[in-house]
Amino acid sequence: MNSNPNPTGIRQQNKDTSQAQLDYEKGLEYLKNEEVAQAANMFHNALVGYEQEKNEHGIANALNRLGDICYRNEDFDKALELYDRAYTICQKESDRFSLFTIEQKQARLYLDRGDYQEALRRYFDILDEFEALRNPGGTVDTLEVIADIFLKLDEREKASEAYRTAASIHKNFNHTRPAEELLQKAEEVMA
Repeated sequence: MNSNPNPTGIRQQNKDTSQAQLDYEKGLEYLKNEEVAQAANMFHNALVGYEQEKNEHGIANALNRLGDICYRNEDFDKALELYDRAYTICQKESDRFSLFTIEQKQARLYLDRGDYQEALRRYFDILDEFEALRNPGGTVDTLEVIADIFLKLDEREKASEAYRTAASIHKNFNHTRPAEELLQKAEEVMA
């Protein structure tokens, strides 16, 4: 006797799983398999379904995924619009983790589209968040991105300072080699 209640491996809809949720999950599968157009279609269908259900959590998830696809296709304005809509929902839900994730995506998007001042502003907010979370890894990574942005803006002293700050964090954790590498970068940008 087969102990697997679903031997086909195909997820069957039950009374607790809406069509919108099934569409969303199918979109995730398509995305995983790099079938982006199909994924976009499924996420759009999920969004419509979630809106009909008035499922705010589902709406935010679908908007976020559609934003990711637009970002991937370099439709930055549409991606920002979708992320903003998801962000508004997450604010109502006081979902700090999701808000922070969207903030990071938005910062990267501004950087990728060359809006360095806005990217810098957002990365400083992210830096504050990592520091509040006492996350040295996130803090160091963010400082390195900030240094790179300063270099793009030809603000070498500020870039050097960001590298030195990141190096001091590594030094506090006895990470000698990464600290030395960042100090060397700090010196090189000033040369």
